[in-house]
Amino acid sequence: MSIDSNVSAIYEKLIKRNAGEPEFHQAVAEVFDSLGIVLRKDPHYLEDNLIERLCEPERQLIFRVPWVDDQGRVHINRGFRVQFNSALGPYKGGLRFHPSVNLGIIKFLGFEQIFKNSLTGLPIGGGKGGSDFDPKGKSDMEIMRFCQSFMTELFRHIGEYRDVPAGDIGVGGREIGYLFGQYRRLANNHESGVLTGKGLTWGGSLVRTEATGYGLVYFTLEMLRAHRQTMSGAKVTVSGSGNVAIYAIEKAQEMGATVVAFSDSSAWVETPNGVDVELLKEIKEVRRARVSEYVAEAEGAILHTSGSVWDLPCDVALPCATQNELDGDAARTLVANGCKFVAEGANMPSTAEAIDVFRANGIHFAPGKASNAGGVATSALEMQQNASRDSWTFEYTDDRLHKIMSNIFKNLDRTAKEYDHEHDYVVGANIAGFKKVADAMIHQGII
Repeated sequence: MSIDSNVSAIYEKLIKRNAGEPEFHQAVAEVFDSLGIVLRKDPHYLEDNLIERLCEPERQLIFRVPWVDDQGRVHINRGFRVQFNSALGPYKGGLRFHPSVNLGIIKFLGFEQIFKNSLTGLPIGGGKGGSDFDPKGKSDMEIMRFCQSFMTELFRHIGEYRDVPAGDIGVGGREIGYLFGQYRRLANNHESGVLTGKGLTWGGSLVRTEATGYGLVYFTLEMLRAHRQTMSGAKVTVSGSGNVAIYAIEKAQEMGATVVAFSDSSAWVETPNGVDVELLKEIKEVRRARVSEYVAEAEGAILHTSGSVWDLPCDVALPCATQNELDGDAARTLVANGCKFVAEGANMPSTAEAIDVFRANGIHFAPGKASNAGGVATSALEMQQNASRDSWTFEYTDDRLHKIMSNIFKNLDRTAKEYDHEHDYVVGANIAGFKKVADAMIHQGII
């Protein structure tokens, strides 16, 4: 990637102001790589330090989270909420509970969220939050006490018209329930639109669980169609076996694809005959076990403890695990094995080098800010239902999600053509997402 001279000075300043935050630097560089294209055609976006303002969060919150384990020992974690940009609407973005979480990670995720939310076409701004707390191995009571302590500080900074968190890695329905219960206690109201990903009996939306994985496949289907291809008969590789991966696998196989591999942090599984989705859900969602248990029970599945899920030949690759999981070497392997399409289900799972390899070798690549926007889109649909005190059917909500993902693809495809970069979906996503937010900032003045 190369950064245009119009924004290189801004980028150098950003690195100095945000030292030790490589993921944030990477996310900004990926967007700046496309900005040179738009600035040559629309130089007014350089006025009034708009780009520098866009890269500076409106608010960054860091707070202490003390909690007590089942043995009575006191632990201290660090909580974060970065409210990045509210030009389009209230801040919207998930909470991540994982030992790797730090301010730089949250800022990278929040910066990506600005453009992802913009692309949905819905009135939501960008934000992100979380903690370096690790829910793995913790009892339900320990997780409840942590979530209550976390929300005791966070509740004063959020609201359905201010900031609406959701789940992310380490934050599922259980954690959202504990967080919402504490919010309701402290705020003394049932402001159901303040969190999304809630249980179906108390304000949640159908399809929210499936949304990111389903949306990823809906987007990928549009990308395939643009190149006269179909999901039916395709061989698909999926990294990860969490929520996004499971429902991407489910929807891809419903559309006639064969998912030939998936993984977790311990190993990867070769599935030449496709994935038994119900068994995978049982292993991961109920037992919370490793993929080795899946292999022990699934006919024809092969466990690999070395190499990579990307080593198998495939037509479509869907990285759905975590940031920077797919590097340049893995990208070259995918090229050699005949892969033609890559769409990101996780946030920034492909390194900058990997993206360069895809572009140089004609692989059609969709960045996560576009292809994994289904989760936040359905969260916004949950907000709509909460605001109207309504509840939509699974079919109606799924249809809304499908149309949103289809429109995202059409928007970035059209934008890429407009800026003479046809089929470059990174350029299309970055410019389409940027222009909507930038125009709103211009109209609202210097704030």
